[in-house]
Amino acid sequence: MERHILVVEDQKDIADLIAMHLRDLGHAVECVHDGGKGYEAARTGRYDLIVLDVMLPVRDGLDVVRSLRMDRIDTPVLMLTARSGEIDRVLGLELGADDYLTKPFSIPELQARVKAILRRSDRQAATPASDEAEKLAFTDLTIDSASREVRLAQRPVPLTAKEFDLLLHFARNPGRAFTRMQLLDAVWGTTFEGYEHNVNTHINRLRSKIETDPANPRYVLTVRGVGYRFTDQR
Repeated sequence: MERHILVVEDQKDIADLIAMHLRDLGHAVECVHDGGKGYEAARTGRYDLIVLDVMLPVRDGLDVVRSLRMDRIDTPVLMLTARSGEIDRVLGLELGADDYLTKPFSIPELQARVKAILRRSDRQAATPASDEAEKLAFTDLTIDSASREVRLAQRPVPLTAKEFDLLLHFARNPGRAFTRMQLLDAVWGTTFEGYEHNVNTHINRLRSKIETDPANPRYVLTVRGVGYRFTDQR
């Protein structure tokens, strides 16, 4: 199925290379070369995915993804970063990006990430909306699937889209142990082993927000030799 993808990359040769290989997958691709134009295109156009560089003129990629999420534009975002430090990746995920790639990256990995994000979007679109809001409660943590709101001791907890998806999957399956690969398949829509670091990153970010003591979690528990499970204490 043809998808519409926006590539925001200031280096034209890289943008053209990305576009060429995404078109090879059968997608329609539009390229812009600064963050200001990228934000306007993403805000006014209809895209199935945005491939967004971090280092951009006019507005950087982190500012763009922050503004899009504040505007309640939930188009999936794959961020690209040339920096070696983890801060860009963590910030990008925290602000609402769905995944990231560090330059230089291989074309097969780029294509795999794009396929995984689009597969996840398909799964979400195919899931029928419930007429009745699903509210899950575990001690002082409450999760509302309809409004996508989380509260801890009655205080709202701001989560990125992927953090919420991960938490909701856990909460719908209390007490069940999941491997990282099972979480990748359920939440990210992929079983590509190179994604396993994303699970660890999101678990750590989620714990930092919902656990009083992330080093001794009450909700997202580590199952040694397996992966993770969610508490079954209602």
